Amino acid sequence: MDHTLREPMTMPDPQFPIKVHLCQFEGRGQVMFNRHYHEHLEILYFVTGEAMLECGSSTLHAREGDLIVINRNELHYGISQSDHLFYYALIVDFSLLQSHSLDAPEMKFITPITQNRLVFANRVNGDDVLSSMLAIIQELEQREFGYELAIKSELYRLLTLLLRGYVATVLTQDEYVERMKNVERFAPIFKYIEEHYKEELSVELLSGMAGLSRYHFSRLFKELSGRTVTEYVNETRINKADYLLRSSPLTVSEIAVATGFKDIYYFSRIFKKYKRLAPSFLRKNSAVSH
Repeated sequence: MDHTLREPMTMPDPQFPIKVHLCQFEGRGQVMFNRHYHEHLEILYFVTGEAMLECGSSTLHAREGDLIVINRNELHYGISQSDHLFYYALIVDFSLLQSHSLDAPEMKFITPITQNRLVFANRVNGDDVLSSMLAIIQELEQREFGYELAIKSELYRLLTLLLRGYVATVLTQDEYVERMKNVERFAPIFKYIEEHYKEELSVELLSGMAGLSRYHFSRLFKELSGRTVTEYVNETRINKADYLLRSSPLTVSEIAVATGFKDIYYFSRIFKKYKRLAPSFLRKNSAVSH
């Protein structure tokens, strides 16, 4: 079994590492992408619909018109929260902008980004950033003569806008090394929870898998995910239950058991806490809509 959440990112043209995906999902509760991370920076532009995203330790609600930046090597996860969701995903390797000679822009900006020492805020606003992203998408789609030059030009502009308005953290080299060590150490844990969410998942079990004390494990887990182990496991189960309530013929009680809850009343209480409505209400209204 593959115990890593690192996603290898292939590019249509390895000599020009940038691409765009047009992503559509029909139905609430559908997983847009499971938890993973990759070497490239990704920007999502939501055209229609709403979604819940986890980026590192932050939870974001995205809706029409929103721009979300996913940093390099940042764990992320997404789930649709509308009947129709449509968004663009622009994925770029900023090594595309690296120079053959080490100039000032390279040392000050490009290298820290490629080394993940410079981290952007996840939520980005502004028509200027959006227009730059849409210009890149248009060039990629039309591929007119000289589109590579146009894209590089827009990438420099986009990068400048992000640097001027949306830098969240500047990591030292040592901080970055420590961060990546923790991400890689915990990747099998997140993967295990995703695959074994129906089972009993104790801190003792998971910390033992990571080779850490309970205290150290719990602290790092919350630092990486923004949640305690119990909160994270419950949220994973509730998201699975949400999807089943909308799409399967199982009863509410059967779905509770199928997603790891032994007590139907506890399941209902936790579901209401995360989704702001009762599972029975969701099941009834989903049945009507079908």
